[in-house]
Amino acid sequence: MTAVSVVTLAKGRPDHLVNVVHGLTRQTLMPTELIVAVMQDEDYVLPEASFPIRQIRITDDALPLAAARNAAARLATGEVLVFLDMDCIPTPSLVADYAGFIADFDGLLMGEVMYLPGGATNAWDYDRFASVAVRHSDRRGPPPRGIEICADYRCFWSLNFAMRRATFLAVGGFDERYSGYGGEDTDFGKTLDQHGIAIAWIKGGLAYHQYHPHHMPPVHHLDSVVRNAELFEAKWGYRTMGHWLHAFRLMGLIDDTAGQSIRILRRPDADDLALTGQQSHQPYANTASVIRQLEAMVAQGHRDVVAAA
Repeated sequence: MTAVSVVTLAKGRPDHLVNVVHGLTRQTLMPTELIVAVMQDEDYVLPEASFPIRQIRITDDALPLAAARNAAARLATGEVLVFLDMDCIPTPSLVADYAGFIADFDGLLMGEVMYLPGGATNAWDYDRFASVAVRHSDRRGPPPRGIEICADYRCFWSLNFAMRRATFLAVGGFDERYSGYGGEDTDFGKTLDQHGIAIAWIKGGLAYHQYHPHHMPPVHHLDSVVRNAELFEAKWGYRTMGHWLHAFRLMGLIDDTAGQSIRILRRPDADDLALTGQQSHQPYANTASVIRQLEAMVAQGHRDVVAAA
């Protein structure tokens, strides 16, 4: 039987991580272990489980997302790594789905993600989760069945994915020069593409994303998005996170003229946070809708969103 280690990163939101553990204890195929890369100064108090739960401390002034994933992967003992963000509740077949598909596929598998509105996890009920969850409008859905190869590495999304541990380590994992929010996913997808390692969607591996306030585009991570976009450009010859940079430019936050370093022109203010912020009735924040609003404001002259540039 395939040994599967589940890996997650955690900072704050203890209730979310507790729900991840509860979901893992309901699996039809139990994981070998759960490894939590803790990006804060204190460990979590977690429920008892039939599998070991190991917490490792990976702290930094910025969010060390790449370094934390790598550290947890190196510590894992399973043949298969399932990377599941701490706000994702696994459905009972998630581990079994990944183990089944990866037996004949040595690449990266992306499971399904559905988004829950605020308050949905007040009572644990998978049927209720299914009835209120929605799919992200900016993300494509799963194939009708089986595995479907993704032809564009930019589709990789680290929220819910799995790989053979040996393959993950062989390509070097995530580039730890990325710190804070943004860019490390696309960089890892590009790395896999360069190594000829396939990325694929699967029908299954479903997780329910728990509500938490967020901003899209992530104006609250302006500095790291800019820094990581420039790191990606230095490494690969072009910039990533173009939709976020476009929104930041429309908001007058940056000047990202091609061929020059990105300049931060001003700090996000209360209006920027209000425009990009997710409300409790919204299962997810949406960059595309914000860009449409900004472009309409510019076209109609209702707001001088690029005045600072």
